[in-house]
Amino acid sequence: MQDEKRRVALGSIVASAGLTIAKGIVGALTGSLAILSEAAHSLIDLAATVMTYFAVRASGKPADEEHHYGHDKIESLTALAETALLFVLSGVVAWEAAQRLFVGHPRAVEATFAAFAVIVISIVVDFFRARLLYRVAADTKSEALEADALHFGSDLWSSAAVLIGLVGIALGYAWADSLAALMVAIFICIAGWRLGRRTIDSLTDTAPAGAAERIRAIARKIGGVVAVDRVRVRAAGARLFIDLDVAASRTLPLERATTLQSQIVAALRAQMGDADIAVTVTPRALSDETVRDRVIVIAHNLALPVHHVTVHAIGTRLSVSLDLEVEGALTLLAAHDVASGLEAAIKEELGPDVEVETHIEPLQPHGMAGSDAPAGRAEAVRTTLVGLAPPTSALRDVHNVRVRDTQDGEIVNFHCRVAPSLTVDEVHARVDDLERALRARYPEIKRVIGHAEPIRVASDASRGDAPGDAPPVNAPP
Repeated sequence: MQDEKRRVALGSIVASAGLTIAKGIVGALTGSLAILSEAAHSLIDLAATVMTYFAVRASGKPADEEHHYGHDKIESLTALAETALLFVLSGVVAWEAAQRLFVGHPRAVEATFAAFAVIVISIVVDFFRARLLYRVAADTKSEALEADALHFGSDLWSSAAVLIGLVGIALGYAWADSLAALMVAIFICIAGWRLGRRTIDSLTDTAPAGAAERIRAIARKIGGVVAVDRVRVRAAGARLFIDLDVAASRTLPLERATTLQSQIVAALRAQMGDADIAVTVTPRALSDETVRDRVIVIAHNLALPVHHVTVHAIGTRLSVSLDLEVEGALTLLAAHDVASGLEAAIKEELGPDVEVETHIEPLQPHGMAGSDAPAGRAEAVRTTLVGLAPPTSALRDVHNVRVRDTQDGEIVNFHCRVAPSLTVDEVHARVDDLERALRARYPEIKRVIGHAEPIRVASDASRGDAPGDAPPVNAPP
Protein backbone atom coordinates (compact mmCIF):
# COMPACT_ATOMS: atom_id res chain seq x y z
CA MET A 1 0.00 0.00 0.00
CA GLN A 2 2.82 2.43 0.88
CA ASP A 3 4.61 1.54 -2.39
CA GLU A 4 1.50 2.41 -4.40
CA LYS A 5 1.13 5.74 -2.60
CA ARG A 6 4.77 6.61 -3.33
CA ARG A 7 4.51 5.55 -6.97
CA VAL A 8 1.41 7.68 -7.58
CA ALA A 9 2.94 10.68 -5.76
CA LEU A 10 6.13 10.40 -7.84
CA GLY A 11 4.13 10.21 -11.08
CA SER A 12 2.23 13.30 -10.02
CA ILE A 13 5.52 15.18 -9.55
CA VAL A 14 6.60 14.40 -13.11
CA ALA A 15 3.25 15.50 -14.56
CA SER A 16 3.22 18.74 -12.54
CA ALA A 17 6.76 19.61 -13.64
CA GLY A 18 5.92 19.09 -17.32
CA LEU A 19 2.72 21.15 -17.19
CA THR A 20 4.38 23.95 -15.21
CA ILE A 21 7.15 24.36 -17.79
CA ALA A 22 4.76 24.19 -20.77
CA LYS A 23 2.27 26.69 -19.31
CA GLY A 24 5.05 29.08 -18.25
CA ILE A 25 6.57 29.16 -21.73
CA VAL A 26 3.25 29.58 -23.53
CA GLY A 27 2.02 32.20 -21.02
CA ALA A 28 5.17 34.26 -21.46
CA LEU A 29 4.98 34.06 -25.26
CA THR A 30 1.27 34.95 -25.48
CA GLY A 31 1.16 37.44 -22.59
CA SER A 32 -1.92 35.65 -21.16
CA LEU A 33 -2.46 36.33 -17.47
CA ALA A 34 -4.82 33.36 -17.31
CA ILE A 35 -2.21 30.96 -18.65
CA LEU A 36 0.49 32.50 -16.43
CA SER A 37 -1.87 32.04 -13.47
CA GLU A 38 -2.31 28.44 -14.49
CA ALA A 39 1.48 28.10 -14.71
CA ALA A 40 1.81 29.51 -11.18
CA HIS A 41 -0.97 27.17 -10.05
CA SER A 42 0.89 24.23 -11.57
CA LEU A 43 4.11 25.42 -9.91
CA ILE A 44 2.37 25.31 -6.55
CA ASP A 45 0.98 21.91 -7.48
CA LEU A 46 4.54 20.81 -8.20
CA ALA A 47 5.68 22.02 -4.79
CA ALA A 48 2.64 20.36 -3.20
CA THR A 49 3.25 17.02 -4.91
CA VAL A 50 6.90 17.09 -3.82
CA MET A 51 5.73 17.68 -0.25
CA THR A 52 3.16 14.94 -0.69
CA TYR A 53 5.81 12.48 -1.82
CA PHE A 54 7.96 13.07 1.24
CA ALA A 55 4.90 13.18 3.52
CA VAL A 56 3.75 9.78 2.24
CA ARG A 57 7.20 8.33 2.91
CA ALA A 58 7.33 9.79 6.43
CA SER A 59 3.75 8.87 7.38
CA GLY A 60 4.44 5.22 6.59
CA LYS A 61 6.88 4.91 9.49
CA PRO A 62 5.63 2.84 12.44
CA ALA A 63 4.99 4.27 15.90
CA ASP A 64 8.08 4.92 18.01
CA GLU A 65 9.03 6.19 21.47
CA GLU A 66 8.26 9.81 20.52
CA HIS A 67 5.23 9.25 18.28
CA HIS A 68 3.04 6.71 20.06
CA TYR A 69 0.22 7.05 17.52
CA GLY A 70 2.42 6.80 14.43
CA HIS A 71 3.33 9.49 11.89
CA ASP A 72 0.06 9.79 9.94
CA LYS A 73 -0.48 13.42 11.02
CA ILE A 74 2.46 14.42 8.81
CA GLU A 75 0.11 14.08 5.85
CA SER A 76 -2.34 16.47 7.52
CA LEU A 77 0.41 19.04 8.10
CA THR A 78 1.44 18.76 4.47
CA ALA A 79 -2.15 19.24 3.34
CA LEU A 80 -2.38 22.34 5.57
CA ALA A 81 0.74 23.80 3.94
CA GLU A 82 -0.76 23.16 0.51
CA THR A 83 -3.92 24.95 1.61
CA ALA A 84 -1.92 28.03 2.57
CA LEU A 85 -0.17 28.04 -0.82
CA LEU A 86 -3.51 27.84 -2.63
CA PHE A 87 -4.91 30.85 -0.77
CA VAL A 88 -1.74 32.89 -1.44
CA LEU A 89 -1.89 32.08 -5.15
CA SER A 90 -5.60 32.85 -5.31
CA GLY A 91 -4.99 36.28 -3.79
CA VAL A 92 -2.11 37.15 -6.15
CA VAL A 93 -4.01 36.11 -9.28
CA ALA A 94 -7.20 37.90 -8.21
CA TRP A 95 -5.22 41.09 -7.50
CA GLU A 96 -3.49 41.08 -10.88
CA ALA A 97 -6.73 40.27 -12.74
CA ALA A 98 -8.54 43.11 -10.98
CA GLN A 99 -5.71 45.51 -11.83
CA ARG A 100 -5.96 44.66 -15.51
CA LEU A 101 -9.75 44.81 -15.57
CA PHE A 102 -10.49 47.92 -13.50
CA VAL A 103 -7.31 49.98 -13.20
CA GLY A 104 -5.12 49.60 -16.28
CA HIS A 105 -5.88 48.61 -19.80
CA PRO A 106 -6.01 44.94 -20.72
CA ARG A 107 -2.70 43.86 -22.22
CA ALA A 108 -2.63 42.47 -25.72
CA VAL A 109 -2.93 38.72 -25.53
CA GLU A 110 -2.49 36.29 -28.39
CA ALA A 111 -4.77 33.28 -28.68
CA THR A 112 -2.28 31.04 -30.45
CA PHE A 113 -2.53 27.38 -31.35
CA ALA A 114 0.13 26.61 -28.73
CA ALA A 115 -1.99 28.32 -26.06
CA PHE A 116 -5.04 26.22 -26.92
CA ALA A 117 -2.92 23.05 -27.16
CA VAL A 118 -1.24 23.41 -23.76
CA ILE A 119 -4.57 24.07 -22.01
CA VAL A 120 -6.29 21.10 -23.67
CA ILE A 121 -3.36 18.84 -22.79
CA SER A 122 -3.47 20.16 -19.21
CA ILE A 123 -7.19 19.34 -18.95
CA VAL A 124 -6.65 15.78 -20.21
CA VAL A 125 -3.65 15.16 -17.92
CA ASP A 126 -5.40 16.61 -14.87
CA PHE A 127 -8.54 14.56 -15.54
CA PHE A 128 -6.74 11.21 -15.56
CA ARG A 129 -4.34 12.26 -12.79
CA ALA A 130 -7.18 13.37 -10.50
CA ARG A 131 -9.05 10.08 -11.09
CA LEU A 132 -5.98 8.03 -10.22
CA LEU A 133 -5.22 10.09 -7.12
CA TYR A 134 -8.80 9.94 -5.85
CA ARG A 135 -8.83 6.15 -6.25
CA VAL A 136 -5.54 5.59 -4.44
CA ALA A 137 -6.43 8.16 -1.76
CA ALA A 138 -9.71 6.34 -1.11
CA ASP A 139 -7.99 2.94 -0.98
CA THR A 140 -5.21 4.12 1.34
CA LYS A 141 -7.14 6.89 3.17
CA SER A 142 -4.25 9.23 2.42
CA GLU A 143 -5.00 12.89 3.19
CA ALA A 144 -1.96 14.09 1.25
CA LEU A 145 -2.99 12.23 -1.92
CA GLU A 146 -6.56 13.45 -1.49
CA ALA A 147 -5.19 17.00 -1.28
CA ASP A 148 -3.40 16.47 -4.58
CA ALA A 149 -6.56 15.05 -6.12
CA LEU A 150 -8.50 18.15 -5.02
CA HIS A 151 -5.82 20.35 -6.56
CA PHE A 152 -5.97 18.67 -9.93
CA GLY A 153 -9.76 18.41 -9.84
CA SER A 154 -9.95 22.17 -9.38
CA ASP A 155 -7.34 22.56 -12.14
CA LEU A 156 -9.83 21.06 -14.57
CA TRP A 157 -12.30 23.86 -13.96
CA SER A 158 -9.70 26.60 -13.88
CA SER A 159 -8.20 25.29 -17.15
CA ALA A 160 -11.69 25.25 -18.64
CA ALA A 161 -12.07 28.92 -17.61
CA VAL A 162 -8.74 29.72 -19.31
CA LEU A 163 -9.91 27.89 -22.43
CA ILE A 164 -13.08 30.01 -22.50
CA GLY A 165 -10.95 33.12 -22.05
CA LEU A 166 -8.80 32.17 -25.05
CA VAL A 167 -11.94 31.71 -27.13
CA GLY A 168 -13.07 35.18 -26.04
CA ILE A 169 -9.70 36.66 -27.04
CA ALA A 170 -9.92 34.95 -30.42
CA LEU A 171 -13.34 36.57 -30.87
CA GLY A 172 -11.90 40.02 -30.12
CA TYR A 173 -12.72 40.46 -26.40
CA ALA A 174 -9.42 41.62 -24.88
CA TRP A 175 -10.80 41.59 -21.30
CA ALA A 176 -11.69 37.87 -21.57
CA ASP A 177 -8.19 36.82 -20.45
CA SER A 178 -8.35 38.85 -17.23
CA LEU A 179 -11.84 37.56 -16.52
CA ALA A 180 -10.61 34.00 -17.07
CA ALA A 181 -7.74 34.66 -14.64
CA LEU A 182 -10.24 35.93 -12.07
CA MET A 183 -12.25 32.70 -12.52
CA VAL A 184 -9.04 30.71 -11.99
CA ALA A 185 -8.48 32.58 -8.70
CA ILE A 186 -12.01 31.74 -7.58
CA PHE A 187 -11.55 28.03 -8.37
CA ILE A 188 -8.20 28.00 -6.54
CA CYS A 189 -9.82 29.64 -3.51
CA ILE A 190 -12.66 27.06 -3.47
CA ALA A 191 -10.17 24.20 -3.66
CA GLY A 192 -8.18 25.72 -0.80
CA TRP A 193 -11.30 26.08 1.34
CA ARG A 194 -12.39 22.47 0.79
CA LEU A 195 -8.91 21.13 1.52
CA GLY A 196 -8.38 23.39 4.53
CA ARG A 197 -11.64 22.39 6.17
CA ARG A 198 -10.82 18.68 5.94
CA THR A 199 -7.26 19.19 7.11
CA ILE A 200 -8.25 21.26 10.15
CA ASP A 201 -10.84 18.62 11.07
CA SER A 202 -8.09 16.00 11.05
CA LEU A 203 -5.61 18.09 13.03
CA THR A 204 -8.22 18.97 15.65
CA ASP A 205 -9.29 15.31 16.01
CA THR A 206 -12.79 15.92 14.70
CA ALA A 207 -14.64 12.60 14.66
CA PRO A 208 -15.50 11.34 11.16
CA ALA A 209 -19.15 12.00 10.38
CA GLY A 210 -21.40 9.20 11.62
CA ALA A 211 -18.50 7.10 12.96
CA ALA A 212 -19.52 7.28 16.64
CA GLU A 213 -23.12 6.23 15.92
CA ARG A 214 -21.91 3.37 13.73
CA ILE A 215 -19.50 2.16 16.43
CA ARG A 216 -22.26 2.28 19.07
CA ALA A 217 -24.57 0.22 16.86
CA ILE A 218 -21.88 -2.43 16.27
CA ALA A 219 -21.00 -2.72 19.98
CA ARG A 220 -24.64 -2.98 21.11
CA LYS A 221 -25.12 -6.09 18.95
CA ILE A 222 -22.48 -8.04 20.91
CA GLY A 223 -24.04 -10.39 23.45
CA GLY A 224 -23.20 -9.37 27.02
CA VAL A 225 -22.98 -5.62 26.32
CA VAL A 226 -25.70 -3.92 28.38
CA ALA A 227 -24.74 -0.32 27.52
CA VAL A 228 -22.26 1.71 25.52
CA ASP A 229 -21.15 4.45 27.89
CA ARG A 230 -18.64 6.39 25.79
CA VAL A 231 -17.25 6.40 22.27
CA ARG A 232 -14.24 8.45 21.22
CA VAL A 233 -12.95 8.25 17.68
CA ARG A 234 -10.44 10.24 15.69
CA ALA A 235 -8.68 9.84 12.40
CA ALA A 236 -4.94 10.14 11.83
CA GLY A 237 -4.19 9.74 8.15
CA ALA A 238 -5.32 6.31 7.04
CA ARG A 239 -5.95 4.98 10.56
CA LEU A 240 -8.87 5.33 12.96
CA PHE A 241 -8.26 5.41 16.71
CA ILE A 242 -11.26 4.20 18.71
CA ASP A 243 -11.69 4.34 22.51
CA LEU A 244 -14.81 2.53 23.66
CA ASP A 245 -16.29 2.10 27.15
CA VAL A 246 -19.02 -0.51 27.51
CA ALA A 247 -20.91 -1.86 30.50
CA ALA A 248 -21.54 -5.52 31.28
CA SER A 249 -23.19 -7.34 34.14
CA ARG A 250 -20.91 -7.48 37.14
CA THR A 251 -21.84 -11.14 37.54
CA LEU A 252 -19.95 -11.86 34.32
CA PRO A 253 -16.87 -14.02 34.96
CA LEU A 254 -13.51 -12.33 34.33
CA GLU A 255 -12.63 -14.62 31.42
CA ARG A 256 -16.00 -13.86 29.80
CA ALA A 257 -15.29 -10.12 30.09
CA THR A 258 -11.97 -10.66 28.30
CA THR A 259 -13.74 -12.62 25.57
CA LEU A 260 -16.29 -9.80 25.29
CA GLN A 261 -13.49 -7.31 24.63
CA SER A 262 -12.08 -9.52 21.87
CA GLN A 263 -15.51 -9.92 20.27
CA ILE A 264 -16.07 -6.16 20.19
CA VAL A 265 -12.64 -5.51 18.65
CA ALA A 266 -13.20 -8.19 15.99
CA ALA A 267 -16.66 -6.83 15.11
CA LEU A 268 -15.39 -3.25 14.83
CA ARG A 269 -12.44 -4.22 12.64
CA ALA A 270 -14.73 -6.22 10.36
CA GLN A 271 -16.84 -3.08 9.81
CA MET A 272 -14.36 -0.19 10.29
CA GLY A 273 -11.15 -1.62 8.84
CA ASP A 274 -7.79 -2.03 10.56
CA ALA A 275 -8.41 0.50 13.33
CA ASP A 276 -6.51 0.96 16.58
CA ILE A 277 -9.15 -0.03 19.16
CA ALA A 278 -9.14 0.15 22.96
CA VAL A 279 -12.16 -1.37 24.73
CA THR A 280 -12.85 -1.00 28.46
CA VAL A 281 -15.51 -3.25 30.02
CA THR A 282 -17.04 -1.78 33.21
CA PRO A 283 -19.02 -4.04 35.57
CA ARG A 284 -22.52 -2.79 36.36
CA ALA A 285 -25.24 -3.91 38.75
CA LEU A 286 -28.34 -4.73 36.72
CA SER A 287 -31.92 -4.25 37.82
CA ASP A 288 -32.68 -7.97 37.38
CA GLU A 289 -29.86 -9.12 39.66
CA THR A 290 -31.06 -11.43 42.42
CA VAL A 291 -29.87 -11.11 46.01
CA ARG A 292 -28.04 -14.40 45.55
CA ASP A 293 -26.23 -12.99 42.49
CA ARG A 294 -25.19 -9.95 44.48
CA VAL A 295 -23.84 -12.04 47.35
CA ILE A 296 -21.81 -14.22 44.97
CA VAL A 297 -20.36 -11.12 43.28
CA ILE A 298 -19.32 -9.69 46.66
CA ALA A 299 -17.59 -12.94 47.62
CA HIS A 300 -15.94 -13.16 44.19
CA ASN A 301 -14.59 -9.61 44.50
CA LEU A 302 -13.08 -10.58 47.87
CA ALA A 303 -11.62 -13.77 46.32
CA LEU A 304 -13.56 -15.92 48.80
CA PRO A 305 -15.07 -19.24 47.68
CA VAL A 306 -18.67 -19.65 48.83
CA HIS A 307 -21.44 -22.12 48.11
CA HIS A 308 -24.87 -23.13 49.35
CA VAL A 309 -25.99 -19.48 49.30
CA THR A 310 -29.59 -19.28 50.47
CA VAL A 311 -31.77 -16.19 50.81
CA HIS A 312 -35.02 -15.98 52.78
CA ALA A 313 -37.44 -13.16 53.44
CA ILE A 314 -38.21 -13.03 57.16
CA GLY A 315 -41.07 -10.57 57.32
CA THR A 316 -39.63 -7.33 55.93
CA ARG A 317 -36.01 -8.42 56.45
CA LEU A 318 -33.66 -10.56 54.44
CA SER A 319 -31.79 -13.53 55.84
CA VAL A 320 -28.70 -14.74 53.98
CA SER A 321 -26.78 -17.89 54.85
CA LEU A 322 -23.83 -19.41 53.05
CA ASP A 323 -20.90 -21.79 53.35
CA LEU A 324 -17.51 -20.08 53.35
CA GLU A 325 -14.37 -22.07 52.57
CA VAL A 326 -11.10 -20.99 54.15
CA GLU A 327 -7.69 -22.60 54.45
CA GLY A 328 -7.91 -25.48 56.91
CA ALA A 329 -4.65 -24.43 58.58
CA LEU A 330 -6.08 -21.07 59.71
CA THR A 331 -6.90 -20.57 63.34
CA LEU A 332 -10.54 -20.08 64.21
CA LEU A 333 -9.80 -16.46 65.13
CA ALA A 334 -8.31 -15.73 61.71
CA ALA A 335 -11.09 -17.59 59.89
CA HIS A 336 -13.73 -15.72 61.91
CA ASP A 337 -12.15 -12.39 60.89
CA VAL A 338 -12.43 -13.42 57.22
CA ALA A 339 -16.09 -14.36 57.70
CA SER A 340 -16.78 -11.08 59.52
CA GLY A 341 -15.26 -9.12 56.64
CA LEU A 342 -17.51 -10.92 54.15
CA GLU A 343 -20.59 -10.35 56.32
CA ALA A 344 -19.77 -6.63 56.61
CA ALA A 345 -19.42 -6.34 52.83
CA ILE A 346 -22.77 -8.06 52.29
CA LYS A 347 -24.48 -5.73 54.78
CA GLU A 348 -22.91 -2.71 53.09
CA GLU A 349 -24.39 -3.88 49.77
CA LEU A 350 -27.81 -5.09 50.97
CA GLY A 351 -28.37 -2.83 53.97
CA PRO A 352 -27.53 -2.98 57.68
CA ASP A 353 -30.76 -4.80 58.60
CA VAL A 354 -29.92 -7.90 56.58
CA GLU A 355 -29.19 -11.00 58.64
CA VAL A 356 -26.03 -12.82 57.47
CA GLU A 357 -24.87 -16.21 58.73
CA THR A 358 -21.69 -17.88 57.49
CA HIS A 359 -20.78 -21.52 57.97
CA ILE A 360 -16.99 -21.81 57.99
CA GLU A 361 -15.51 -24.97 56.55
CA PRO A 362 -12.02 -25.96 55.38
CA LEU A 363 -11.13 -25.25 51.80
CA GLN A 364 -11.12 -28.47 49.83
CA PRO A 365 -7.55 -29.50 48.99
CA HIS A 366 -6.39 -29.26 45.40
CA GLY A 367 -3.26 -30.21 43.54
CA MET A 368 -2.49 -33.05 45.95
CA ALA A 369 -0.56 -36.09 44.77
CA GLY A 370 -2.38 -39.39 45.25
CA SER A 371 -2.35 -43.05 44.32
CA ASP A 372 -4.85 -45.85 44.03
CA ALA A 373 -5.48 -47.69 47.29
CA PRO A 374 -4.61 -51.41 47.45
CA ALA A 375 -7.15 -53.65 45.74
CA GLY A 376 -8.21 -55.24 49.05
CA ARG A 377 -8.95 -51.87 50.63
CA ALA A 378 -10.88 -50.69 47.58
CA GLU A 379 -12.91 -53.90 47.51
CA ALA A 380 -13.80 -53.53 51.20
CA VAL A 381 -15.05 -49.97 50.63
CA ARG A 382 -17.04 -51.07 47.58
CA THR A 383 -18.66 -53.96 49.49
CA THR A 384 -19.63 -51.58 52.29
CA LEU A 385 -21.20 -49.09 49.85
CA VAL A 386 -23.16 -51.83 48.08
CA GLY A 387 -24.43 -53.08 51.44
CA LEU A 388 -25.53 -49.56 52.40
CA ALA A 389 -27.48 -49.21 49.11
CA PRO A 390 -29.38 -52.49 48.55
CA PRO A 391 -31.08 -53.13 45.17
CA THR A 392 -34.52 -52.51 46.69
CA SER A 393 -33.73 -48.96 47.85
CA ALA A 394 -34.33 -45.73 45.90
CA LEU A 395 -30.56 -45.33 45.65
CA ARG A 396 -28.99 -48.50 44.31
CA ASP A 397 -26.39 -50.10 42.04
CA VAL A 398 -23.22 -48.59 43.46
CA HIS A 399 -20.48 -49.02 40.87
CA ASN A 400 -17.27 -47.50 39.54
CA VAL A 401 -15.84 -47.21 43.06
CA ARG A 402 -12.39 -45.61 43.27
CA VAL A 403 -10.36 -45.23 46.45
CA ARG A 404 -7.28 -42.97 46.42
CA ASP A 405 -4.65 -42.39 49.09
CA THR A 406 -3.55 -38.76 49.61
CA GLN A 407 -1.45 -37.05 52.25
CA ASP A 408 -4.64 -35.74 53.89
CA GLY A 409 -6.40 -39.10 53.92
CA GLU A 410 -8.48 -41.29 51.64
CA ILE A 411 -10.79 -39.92 48.96
CA VAL A 412 -13.59 -42.14 47.65
CA ASN A 413 -15.45 -41.62 44.38
CA PHE A 414 -18.41 -43.72 43.32
CA HIS A 415 -21.35 -43.78 40.94
CA CYS A 416 -24.86 -44.92 41.78
CA ARG A 417 -28.26 -45.06 40.14
CA VAL A 418 -31.41 -43.40 41.42
CA ALA A 419 -35.04 -43.36 40.29
CA PRO A 420 -35.34 -40.61 37.65
CA SER A 421 -38.58 -39.26 39.14
CA LEU A 422 -36.87 -38.06 42.32
CA THR A 423 -36.10 -34.37 42.66
CA VAL A 424 -32.56 -33.05 42.92
CA ASP A 425 -33.14 -32.21 46.59
CA GLU A 426 -34.26 -35.77 47.32
CA VAL A 427 -31.35 -37.33 45.43
CA HIS A 428 -28.85 -35.01 47.13
CA ALA A 429 -30.18 -35.99 50.56
CA ARG A 430 -29.91 -39.72 49.81
CA VAL A 431 -26.38 -39.43 48.41
CA ASP A 432 -25.37 -37.36 51.47
CA ASP A 433 -26.82 -40.05 53.75
CA LEU A 434 -24.81 -42.72 51.95
CA GLU A 435 -21.61 -40.66 52.16
CA ARG A 436 -22.09 -40.01 55.88
CA ALA A 437 -22.81 -43.70 56.54
CA LEU A 438 -19.58 -44.70 54.77
CA ARG A 439 -17.50 -42.19 56.73
CA ALA A 440 -19.08 -43.46 59.96
CA ARG A 441 -17.79 -46.93 59.09
CA TYR A 442 -14.35 -45.63 57.98
CA PRO A 443 -13.42 -42.41 59.87
CA GLU A 444 -10.05 -42.31 58.09
CA ILE A 445 -11.81 -41.43 54.82
CA LYS A 446 -11.28 -37.70 54.24
CA ARG A 447 -13.92 -37.13 51.59
CA VAL A 448 -16.60 -39.04 49.70
CA ILE A 449 -17.93 -37.89 46.31
CA GLY A 450 -20.99 -39.66 44.96
CA HIS A 451 -22.26 -39.21 41.39
CA ALA A 452 -25.95 -40.05 40.88
CA GLU A 453 -27.26 -41.28 37.54
CA PRO A 454 -30.92 -41.78 36.58
CA ILE A 455 -31.99 -45.38 36.06
CA ARG A 456 -32.51 -46.01 32.34
CA VAL A 457 -33.31 -49.68 32.06
CA ALA A 458 -33.19 -49.97 28.26
CA SER A 459 -29.94 -48.06 27.78
CA ASP A 460 -28.28 -49.66 30.82
CA ALA A 461 -29.14 -53.11 29.57
CA SER A 462 -27.84 -52.33 26.09
CA ARG A 463 -24.47 -51.48 27.61
CA GLY A 464 -24.42 -54.75 29.50
CA ASP A 465 -24.43 -52.66 32.67
CA ALA A 466 -27.82 -53.46 34.19
CA PRO A 467 -28.64 -52.44 37.75
CA GLY A 468 -26.87 -54.66 40.22
CA ASP A 469 -23.77 -55.19 38.05
CA ALA A 470 -20.56 -54.08 39.71
CA PRO A 471 -17.82 -52.73 37.43
CA PRO A 472 -14.23 -53.37 38.49
CA VAL A 473 -13.06 -51.55 41.59
CA ASN A 474 -10.96 -48.43 40.81
CA ALA A 475 -12.08 -48.62 37.16
CA PRO A 476 -11.94 -45.30 35.32
CA PRO A 477 -15.24 -43.37 35.21
